[in-house]
Amino acid sequence: MKKSDKIIALESNNDYIHITTGGSQLRVYLVDDDTIRFRCTFDEEFAPEHSYALVKTAWPDELDELFAAERTRVTPIVPNVEETDDYYVTHTAKLEIRLTKDPFGIEIYDTDGNLLYKDLKERTFMEDSHGRRYHYSVINAGDHFYGFGEKTGKLNKRLQYLRMHNTDTCGHDAELSDPLYKHIPFYVRFNDHTRKAIGVFYNNPFDSAFDLGREWSGYWDKYSFYCTDGGDVDMFFINGPTIPEVVERYTDLTGKTALPPLGNTGYTHTTMFYTELEKDVDQAILEFVDRCKANDIPFDMFGMASGYTCMPNGKRYQFHWNSAKFPDPAAFMAEMKKRGVAVTPNVKPGILTTHPDYDEFAKAGAFIKDETGKKPENERYWGGFAAFPDFTSKAGREVWERHMTEALLDNGIEGIWDDNCEFDIQNADAMVDGDGRPVTVEGMKPVLGNMMAYTSNHALTQARPNTRPFIISRTGFAGIQRYAQTWAGDNYTCWKTLKYNIPTILNMGLSGAANHGCDIGGWFGPAPEPELLVRWFQEGVFMPRFMTNSSNTDNSVTEPFMYPNYTPYISRAVKLRYALAPTMYSLLREASVKGSPVMRPLVYEFPDDPNCWDESFEFMFGPNILVANVTDPGVTEKSVYLPAGTDWYDFRTKRRYEGGQTINVPVDLDTIPMFLRAGSIVPMTDGVTNLHTQTIDHVTLLVEPSVAGSFTMYEDDGETNEYKNGRYLATTFSITPGAAANLYSTDGESNAGTFPASDESHEVTVIRATCEGTYDSRVERVEMDVFTHNVQPFTVSMADQSGERLIEKFFDPVKWEAADEGWLYDMESRTTRVKYANPSGDYEIRVSYAINDLVKM
Repeated sequence: MKKSDKIIALESNNDYIHITTGGSQLRVYLVDDDTIRFRCTFDEEFAPEHSYALVKTAWPDELDELFAAERTRVTPIVPNVEETDDYYVTHTAKLEIRLTKDPFGIEIYDTDGNLLYKDLKERTFMEDSHGRRYHYSVINAGDHFYGFGEKTGKLNKRLQYLRMHNTDTCGHDAELSDPLYKHIPFYVRFNDHTRKAIGVFYNNPFDSAFDLGREWSGYWDKYSFYCTDGGDVDMFFINGPTIPEVVERYTDLTGKTALPPLGNTGYTHTTMFYTELEKDVDQAILEFVDRCKANDIPFDMFGMASGYTCMPNGKRYQFHWNSAKFPDPAAFMAEMKKRGVAVTPNVKPGILTTHPDYDEFAKAGAFIKDETGKKPENERYWGGFAAFPDFTSKAGREVWERHMTEALLDNGIEGIWDDNCEFDIQNADAMVDGDGRPVTVEGMKPVLGNMMAYTSNHALTQARPNTRPFIISRTGFAGIQRYAQTWAGDNYTCWKTLKYNIPTILNMGLSGAANHGCDIGGWFGPAPEPELLVRWFQEGVFMPRFMTNSSNTDNSVTEPFMYPNYTPYISRAVKLRYALAPTMYSLLREASVKGSPVMRPLVYEFPDDPNCWDESFEFMFGPNILVANVTDPGVTEKSVYLPAGTDWYDFRTKRRYEGGQTINVPVDLDTIPMFLRAGSIVPMTDGVTNLHTQTIDHVTLLVEPSVAGSFTMYEDDGETNEYKNGRYLATTFSITPGAAANLYSTDGESNAGTFPASDESHEVTVIRATCEGTYDSRVERVEMDVFTHNVQPFTVSMADQSGERLIEKFFDPVKWEAADEGWLYDMESRTTRVKYANPSGDYEIRVSYAINDLVKM
């Protein structure tokens, strides 16, 4: 056993601090004011930097050239080390890092003196007799643990033991199974005493485990530990102090969520069944598309299961079409595109030894090799033994990309679905190239999933340079979000899965993978019963990946119209998803810029409310909508907790509730309990059933103006990469409640930020729109539904560059509907409904509540 027992020597230079202990060496990098790297090795020397996960570094890395388009090199803070009797200390503008001498340990404080992180001294860094490396940390009273990538069970992982080992877990238990398909060794630790959050990321793809206080010893403080089977203990400490800031800084390190094409945010369907037909699969799929339209189900994308590659001998030969199933793949793709449906074919990495191209891959040196490094490593796979492309080698990527381009992209494919890519290779001594640094596969398995997605992304980008690539991946390491949408694999069909898939998605979002989801209806098991299917669609409304997928054990096919009497409920749920399309796309844009989750645990938005710290099944859809899906059968009433510190409004009835209480909501099969936060602005649309062929040319803004709030609605062409060149439009709508304000004077000069004094007889609510970007909005018409519960407005006006003008008031809803512009007060919903042509540029809507005293008049 080796231990980092005490500091023997400490040396500081411009880039890092080098520490020698009795059993290890450490390097400490001050990456920036909020990010500190501690790299510990028990080897004689540090291995060269060679990271597939990082896009932000402060040191040279052997893969800088490979990731040149993604990676940013920053200059580290030069450490100024001071010495006391007990410890060395260095600082950033936000943090104080103490390195205790004997016993050695790390302590990190904020500028107010709050302890943020502390090692378990005498057990800080260790290597056992089997070569496993450990890092022990003190658990403080009030610590909660979130993240860890794709995990089953409840949100808070305190007192749990979690493995990082990506594997194929078909039909897993959504509450208890571990591990699953992803390997993301990152967590957020939130302390409910200090209300401060930190992040910890271990940049190491070897199999590993986290113990979050499950192990207990009377001789030590309460502790957690990280254990890895190999490699360095390469820890990044990430300061908050809020959870959103931790997630943003973690995704600064590993990359933001890729912005998908707009059309691929709609409803997606797939099943194993169609492509397993012996012939005319193309016609079966086209028939499904037509049936969606006939049943009033909006639809945008079809995931084509791997049966298209299944030959008459029953073997799946990747990149080879079965001509009986698809006589003319290009014509089929053209017909699907004509119908407004994108196609993402399933692509699996296993190349069977009987595959027509096996020898070509082998001769090119494209496969993962056995322990000798000379022969392909053949392992058990679908249909027999297979070898796997080595996506950490240039040869593997090039051969794969060429076949993908010829077989798929040249036939009109614009998206790729990477599946069965856990590289669950049993021979841990099999060798991968490691882009010039050969290593055993045991330390690279999750990286292979990332690099398969990287290769798919590169192929699409090379084939269509200005078309936004779209990748789906079942597996991945830290950073997978910058290439692919992900999902939680082959879930089991039951009510428990419906419920526990929620915290799985929430923790993936906190782990940087915002564009995530779970198969609607369940993939494995019997057909979902009608009520379960309806509730699953209702839950899927808010999942970034909104997809039905099935391989039912009773030979049925999960389809949205499989129960005709229940199809209207499903149709309304899917239509709600499409109504929320402007919000969903805006949230995905936020994820691509800030790393923010789309589905957020309540603690993310309400860290000061104790009832939110452990809440696993209610969640926020973005910052403004609380969702409490029905996840149990036969429910007629749903108990919903409304977080404290804000008022809440029922999405349907507009009824107001005070926060900090639990309410019971009557529900029927149509009900999705949803509540708007005070100060919300939610953009919606209606009538859109296909995001590929239809334009969102009108939006309705739900506005709750009792407190200040804002939301940025994002638009671009939805297809190309031109948004990276500034061709987008980000319109930030902000609320100034109950104050007279005018963005523009009558002569058109800006008065932004000037608020004339208001009095009790003339209070004005201002909703201001501020635009950024060069894209010309496709939105022609805007309706603003302003919640107005106490006093009806007296006037509504618009101010823009041309000045201010009154908007006409209507009393007759029929005439208001027919008008291009106007406002009316809806007594039933108690909302002020304002409609107008979408201005070009900044503007504001002013809702005046002046009291019209008719007696004095």
